[in-house]
Amino acid sequence: MKMINQHKHIWASMGLASVLLMGAGCKKVLDINQNPSVPSADAATPAVIFPVGVLATTGYIGGDVELIGGMWSQYFTQSALAQQYTDIDSYNMPNTDGTVNGPWDNLFPQALTNYELVIQKAQANQDWTYNLLGTVMKCYTAEVMADLWDKMPYSQALQGQTELNPQFDSGQTIYRLMIDSLESAKAKDFTAQTNSTPNSNQDPVFGNNAGTQIANWTAFANTLELKMYLRMVNANPTLAQQGVTKLLNSNAPFLTEDAAFTNFTNNPGLENPFYEQNIRELNTNSNLRASTTLVSWFEANNDSRITYWFGSTTPNSINQGDYHGANPAYLTAAIFFQSPTDPVEYISLAESYFLQAEAAVRYNGGANAKALYEAGVTAAFAEVGQDASSYIAPGGVYAWGSEVEGGKTLTPIQQIMRQKWASLIYGCHGIEAWFDMNRTGFPQQSPVYSTDPSYIPGQIVIAKNTVLTAGDLPKRLVYPYDELSRNTNAPAVVPMTTPVWWAIQ
Repeated sequence: MKMINQHKHIWASMGLASVLLMGAGCKKVLDINQNPSVPSADAATPAVIFPVGVLATTGYIGGDVELIGGMWSQYFTQSALAQQYTDIDSYNMPNTDGTVNGPWDNLFPQALTNYELVIQKAQANQDWTYNLLGTVMKCYTAEVMADLWDKMPYSQALQGQTELNPQFDSGQTIYRLMIDSLESAKAKDFTAQTNSTPNSNQDPVFGNNAGTQIANWTAFANTLELKMYLRMVNANPTLAQQGVTKLLNSNAPFLTEDAAFTNFTNNPGLENPFYEQNIRELNTNSNLRASTTLVSWFEANNDSRITYWFGSTTPNSINQGDYHGANPAYLTAAIFFQSPTDPVEYISLAESYFLQAEAAVRYNGGANAKALYEAGVTAAFAEVGQDASSYIAPGGVYAWGSEVEGGKTLTPIQQIMRQKWASLIYGCHGIEAWFDMNRTGFPQQSPVYSTDPSYIPGQIVIAKNTVLTAGDLPKRLVYPYDELSRNTNAPAVVPMTTPVWWAIQ
């Protein structure tokens, strides 16, 4: 039985057999016509199962989740000439919405369950390479889901028909379980003869270079841990400090290249999932237009990246969520640029540097924070073919310690968050910017709409056609109806304006 994505095809260029497994303990699967060309879960090896999980993570976090993240981080907004994404732009996303149910319904059976099977098979064979790969991707995927929904099935999930009504664990519990599993996976013997050496088809993230494969996956694990500890700064500052300090004092290596899926081509079913979903399948590129929030900030800083995203130094834009607006300039608002070969980044090089810079400011007396921040800005510009040197040089608008917004000099954390926000446009990675806004309050929420003369460029506004109470922004996704209707242990619906555990309360 083949795995089916709701919006995306399986990328055939990987040459993979698809594996359909049990979901989060809530679905039953019956296949009476097993295709002999497609291995069953019992017969499949980690080399077959792991890339299928990667494709699912890439397809849904890089597709549906990116659409939410990019719109709520206000990089783009709904075109005034179309109505495709008005529900997301107006925060009108009940638990029956397809963009709420789709990632949940597919990331559990197609990603998390596959990673769990990889881990079980790898541990049984003492194949610590695949144990590490499966653990890192399982934790990355579960971390994004926990950040979207907070509580979710985890400790009792992924057991097929053994547990059809798994309990919901708290986000904080899930974080601790993930960190423990990452620490355990990193500590294994990677010199053992039982270890595999996956090629680029079997490891589509770092498999191109066997010489640095384990080092890269270890760095990915460390950087993911760093991100999770920094998520805790509000809810559990003691554990956050202990965890970050332990990583820094042990000289843990962090990512020095993107952790990303890049194997896309300009062909139907083989391209970036966000491009395929938004452009290829809709047969138009005009649904997503420039948001005034982002454009105004680019223009205020003469940021050259504006031409990459919008094709002009002075593009017309749409005030966030004003898709019914009569402003004639909306008719020619710049289209948000997407490419079929755009990567899907799990953690980018720029993000790695910004995470390290934040850690240095918070827990290491600011040591090397300036250099790490500048490396992050440099990497962010380089991703879109631009040079950051004049921006971060003394006197530059993004020079460390002197970036100004609304007449006020940004604090070191604010400056890091602002530049991190600008970097996360690339690589289908906007959901991380939205998470950071909920965690740090930066970019700040504007007290006025972007049409007001007092509006400060780049501040987040309440979408024009919001369905939420005045002044509210979304803080989470509601629990999907599909889960609530079949899991007797599912909690009551939590409003989307309720912060998750690590966010500013």
